[in-house]
Amino acid sequence: MSQSALPDQRVIVVDFGAQYGQLIARRVRDLHVYSEIVPCDITADEVRAMAPAAIIFSGGPASVYAEDAPTIDPAILELGIPVLGFCYGQQIMAVTLGGEVGHTEKGEYGPAPLTRCGESALFADTPGEQTVWMSHRDAVSRVPEGFAVTSRTDVCPVASMECAERRLYATQFHPEVRHTAFGNELLANFLFGICGLVPDWTMDSIIEDSVAAIREKVGEDRVILGLSGGVDSSVVAALGARAIGRQLVCVFVDHGLLRKGEPEEVEAVFTEQFDVDFIRVDARERYLELLAGVSDPEEKRRIIGTQFWKEFFAVAQQLDGVKYLAQGTIYPDIIESGARKTGGKASTIKSHHNLIPFPEGVSFELIEPLDHFFKDEVRALGTALGLPDHIVHRQPFPGPGLAIRIIGDVDAEKLEVLKSADAIVREELDAYNERLFQETGVRDSERSVWQYFAVLPDIRSVGVMGDERTYARPIILRAVESQDAMTADWARLPYEVLARVSSRVVAEVPGVNRVVYDVTSKPPATVEWE
Repeated sequence: MSQSALPDQRVIVVDFGAQYGQLIARRVRDLHVYSEIVPCDITADEVRAMAPAAIIFSGGPASVYAEDAPTIDPAILELGIPVLGFCYGQQIMAVTLGGEVGHTEKGEYGPAPLTRCGESALFADTPGEQTVWMSHRDAVSRVPEGFAVTSRTDVCPVASMECAERRLYATQFHPEVRHTAFGNELLANFLFGICGLVPDWTMDSIIEDSVAAIREKVGEDRVILGLSGGVDSSVVAALGARAIGRQLVCVFVDHGLLRKGEPEEVEAVFTEQFDVDFIRVDARERYLELLAGVSDPEEKRRIIGTQFWKEFFAVAQQLDGVKYLAQGTIYPDIIESGARKTGGKASTIKSHHNLIPFPEGVSFELIEPLDHFFKDEVRALGTALGLPDHIVHRQPFPGPGLAIRIIGDVDAEKLEVLKSADAIVREELDAYNERLFQETGVRDSERSVWQYFAVLPDIRSVGVMGDERTYARPIILRAVESQDAMTADWARLPYEVLARVSSRVVAEVPGVNRVVYDVTSKPPATVEWE
């Protein structure tokens, strides 16, 4: 099997370096058809071996006439597989098949009014006039022989083209972007009307296929998993429990750097809800000793990561019959590990988990059952497997844990202060988000806070508590809104929420006399402080 169970019916997205490459794959999956991304230098023979039911060419930033412009194996267009190209994908289809692309006098960026020209299976059941999302200066000026122009805009005379006989379709605009009013309908028309696919890639089928694949691969052997309590490793554990039960050994290394109550929550879930072999390693004192006096964040990360593997393999070497190591690798990890661009071409997509520091004489075969799933699909999978919301919808949390939310060195006192303050922050902003949901009926409204936590800086400040002067620690509140995690804006929290957080932290957390709010966006800042 592959690292994950893949359905027979699939769509491949040929990536020309598009900013929307992953988005295209996501939109196809939203229509319950499995899709995956491949580099643009894939050959026709490689495509044939994958046996996709359909191919989509992504957009890309290059000009088709640039010296280092990405190209495509022309034989791909002769395989008889339906192809749909977007933006650069339309242009590369045109020039490969003998058409021409020209440099328009003015670019077209953002929403544009489009007019259909004649009948088209791609545009079936969509209006004659509609709004699409454009982002180009180059455009097709002459379509290849056998192609018909199916739409235009005021700037772009070939907003889309097709050769229905060869099942080749293309648009200059981006149907995958929500701003294209009928983009979803166009994708559905291509997948179901033109390609004849069936929307059967559902959560039930994913679980069924994944469980069968794990059972087939593992047989009677045992699998070990480093369980962090995060979304990805927890979903792997739940999936493994469904597939092989107590053949799965979950090793939870408690380094003492998780948020308040989380170690107990993780243990409760995987000892009470799931039938796996759960081992909790109490490494809190060892981590504190190693981190004592260490202020550099990169050194903290190195120490924490190195010690994790030491703790993990110390357990692994005591177990019999373990042949496999399960990992919570997800699809963006795989894509990003092969995302280097050379001359406009994406390098081959491959796993980045070949740097696991196996001790001498120790090795396991990898099982990565989530390696073809995006994050929201992993969350949906977790819910379907019965994981509780506090794990499935866990906020982003750095691998080194609270150690990098403590500025400066880490000790037991600072950890206790930060855990207590952070628990109050999360409790109050959880409640705020829930109130928004009750008011709007939308779980992630524009006013919802995406991520929120406390930071403990390496300073003290003067305060007055009661009739006494204090010299105690401040807590920094960080709360941001984001749609894509690439950029973030500080959350405009109501004053009453800020006041409640501040008064509770100062009143309930010993050693804190001040709360400040970080009002810096990303960029120029990052979400985390270190």
